[in-house]
Amino acid sequence: ADYLDNGNNKMAIQQADKLLKKHKDLHCAKVLKAIGLQRTGKQDEAYALAQEVAALEPTDDNSLQALTILYREMHRPELVTKLYEAAVKKVPNSEEYHSHLFMAYARVGEYKKMQQAGMALYKIVPKNPYYFWSVMSLIMQSISAQDENLSKTMFLPLAERMVEKMVKEDKIEAEAEVELYYMILERLEKYKEALDVVRGKLGEKLTSELQSRENKCMAMYKKLCRWPECNALSRRLLLKNSDDWQFYITYFDSVFQLIDESWTPPPEEEHSLEGEVHYSIEQAVKFIEERITEESKSSRPLRGPYLAKLELIRRLRYRGCNDEYKLGDPEELMFQYFKKFGDKPCCFTDLKVFVDLLPSSQYTKFISQLLEVIPLSATPENEIALPADIKALQQHLCVVQLSRLLGIYHTMDKKQKLTVVRELMLRYHHGLEFGKSCLKTELQFSDYYCLLAVHLLLDLWLEGEDMAVWQCLTLLEEGLSHSPSNAQFKLLLIRIYCRLGAFEPVAELYSSLDAKHIQHDTIGYLLTRYAESLGHYTAASQSCNFALRFFHSNQKDTSEYIIQAYKYGAFEKIPEFIAFRNRLNSSLHFAQVRTERMLLDLLLEANISTSLEESIKSMSLSPEEDDIPWKDLRDNRDLTVLFNWDPKDRDISEEHRKLSLEEETMWLRIRSLTLRLVSGLPTLSHTIQPKNSEKTAENGVSSKIGTIRSLLQQLEAAVDSGKKFLEQKIQYPVLGPPPTRMAGFFSNGSCQCQTSLFYLVSDIYELDTNGLEDSAEIQERIGNSFKSLVERLTDLFNKCKGDLIEVRDGTLKTHPNLLENLVFFVETISIALWVSSYCDGVLRPFKSNLQKKKKKKKESSVAMPPIFTHFVDYVTELQTLTSNVIDHIKGLEIILTALKLEELSLKDTLLLQEEKKFTKTVQGKVQSSYHLSVQEIGELLKKRLDTIKKLKI
Repeated sequence: ADYLDNGNNKMAIQQADKLLKKHKDLHCAKVLKAIGLQRTGKQDEAYALAQEVAALEPTDDNSLQALTILYREMHRPELVTKLYEAAVKKVPNSEEYHSHLFMAYARVGEYKKMQQAGMALYKIVPKNPYYFWSVMSLIMQSISAQDENLSKTMFLPLAERMVEKMVKEDKIEAEAEVELYYMILERLEKYKEALDVVRGKLGEKLTSELQSRENKCMAMYKKLCRWPECNALSRRLLLKNSDDWQFYITYFDSVFQLIDESWTPPPEEEHSLEGEVHYSIEQAVKFIEERITEESKSSRPLRGPYLAKLELIRRLRYRGCNDEYKLGDPEELMFQYFKKFGDKPCCFTDLKVFVDLLPSSQYTKFISQLLEVIPLSATPENEIALPADIKALQQHLCVVQLSRLLGIYHTMDKKQKLTVVRELMLRYHHGLEFGKSCLKTELQFSDYYCLLAVHLLLDLWLEGEDMAVWQCLTLLEEGLSHSPSNAQFKLLLIRIYCRLGAFEPVAELYSSLDAKHIQHDTIGYLLTRYAESLGHYTAASQSCNFALRFFHSNQKDTSEYIIQAYKYGAFEKIPEFIAFRNRLNSSLHFAQVRTERMLLDLLLEANISTSLEESIKSMSLSPEEDDIPWKDLRDNRDLTVLFNWDPKDRDISEEHRKLSLEEETMWLRIRSLTLRLVSGLPTLSHTIQPKNSEKTAENGVSSKIGTIRSLLQQLEAAVDSGKKFLEQKIQYPVLGPPPTRMAGFFSNGSCQCQTSLFYLVSDIYELDTNGLEDSAEIQERIGNSFKSLVERLTDLFNKCKGDLIEVRDGTLKTHPNLLENLVFFVETISIALWVSSYCDGVLRPFKSNLQKKKKKKKESSVAMPPIFTHFVDYVTELQTLTSNVIDHIKGLEIILTALKLEELSLKDTLLLQEEKKFTKTVQGKVQSSYHLSVQEIGELLKKRLDTIKKLKI
């Protein structure tokens, strides 16, 4: 066992063999040997050995534990349940084995059996947790039941009765048990009963979370629409803590509900269960004013009361009545708020919510008013006034962010924008002095100045200023050198490099972000969207692996979380874990990465290092199966991960999200159908069937061609809806979701090529079944298809011609679309070759039969059907075309190597001399990345060229 712990698996196997020589039947030694075998890649031997021991139904703890470990490593948790089922039969009173059995069921989600195992445990050892394990398993059955009715009429009422029995017998001990009772009543929509539980004696046990009882009461009052109670409770909680924002929201919601219902307090008795109720605007105004007065006496400044006043003004305006309540002018209130909290980074995000209370004519005045109260001091050597300490710097930063949010920078012309950029960078450099003592992991105080300057330059770039994008990259790289752990700098660099078609620097930036766990799903798209489409095949494989490793381990990890939740009685977390797992399993990104990963593997390996058939078999792909949950796809991307300060009309909207998800799903459908069509190719070749069973072979394969034809119809439909979608010409914001590769796929002709290749498969199949005798028409059709395919591929190649990076008017311009077209060309030619090798497989037997006939008849003039010359011509043309592309790529490599970028930065008047060294770095990175792309594409094409040479009949 020590050898296994240290990872020395071979020694472990040897030691186990020694032991087994002495004691032939030592179960535990056999299992430890099996673990060694499993870890050295001998899965089949390990499995056989384990089953040998399992068949003997061991009951010693060591063997059981060791087998559990082994089955977990094999990803076969269902075998653990069989193991403990047998052990429990032999040792029926073992608490330990029963609880292991319960946990084994929990791993595979067998809720009914969990319920039974929990009760069996409770009978042996009457401990409360076991009883409630059983109750929770009933709730899980109700959650997982497809039939809503069943869960409401059977599982939940049964769970409720089980808990009630314990309540009646006064056996409720722990907080978790009360939580569980509450959860059942809530799911049964018995809100009144749930409220009674929380307010009653049992509710006293709810102590682990702050305000746990109050929050649960509030939730039930809302469900029951008991607004007087909602109001009184939130009022009471605000008196205790006037900084708790959620209760302000409930307070306002309830006040306005009561006003709309014209509620009045009952005479002679309590207003409500929770005490006094406010039911008029006057009371609400007075209450908020009192909170502000109270705040002025508090030892630390509280933001809640001031923001609540702005919130109330907003709600009153929405209802069309504000002026008569004399709450003050929002502009003045925001100004006062800034004076009080302007030096806190949260000041901007607080005010951002309320800027729509300002009339747009007041924006400039408001900003100047704020600037006037910031202590800035001008020095002789600087023409602009600078802050003397960090507080003043924060205040100034807040104003700059507000200026951007109010659109003041957006209305400026080019010259004004450049002046602002220079000023922001000057402030950025000055602010670095305050952060000299910052650690590497801390952000510099003035980082946002740099980010805002970059946002302005991005505006200029989108307005057609080519040089601006290089200035963006320069400033960001400089910012990163001072603040190496600033994720915003890295994310923005990633987006801009990708827009320019340079993926090489991105891989390093992304790994330095050190994305953890769920982030592989929320921001992984930044990586996987561009790696392959820009020709970085190795990096693309790695980035897919990152993501897939996370998604696959999620399955295993979630089961462990659920088991821990049972052990510690955190029942309310269990449904959350299950929902989390489902959310990840139906993640759009997961489906995309799975599909692209398989296409990529085929592209890099099929018919190069292994045959297409073997590659498809190793991925267990089949054209009939579709494992993507189309109806439940979840878009888990975080599209707001990049900070921006744009006004609402320029920011990313709900509409953008919806359209982006629609586009991503369409593109995924096209890719998934392409993959399934390719995986259908090997199923058509009938060399596998034995000779004598011709009928069955015929049926077997004919249904396969049916599948291919139906997939082809689906692909046509998906392409049509994709084209319709693109007619809308949607423009996402520059930092919004990146568009898919769909537009390029249609416009460069890859789509038409790939579709006609799959139609060709159908024709060749027809030729195969009809034979060569009476098939002149099909042969001619195939011949014409060959001709038009070569023309289409040549057109696609022509769209790849041109300079990838060119120097124009002293600036650099990149053409990433040419790179994307090249990548599509490689993919399309690969599909063409897979189809050709299917064709080759069909024609070879025909040819050898003809040659046999020729020999029998001893005639030299048996006419060869035209299909053979068609095919030979086609393959020769493919070979010539591919060689031409490889030569073109060599040419590109030479041009890229010869590009001298050093002189370029001289023309730049915006950047300082010390910043220009970063420009050199940036341009070098882009050049090197393009060079790598071209190299990788060239290497792959050379391998494909070798496979063409093997295709001579």
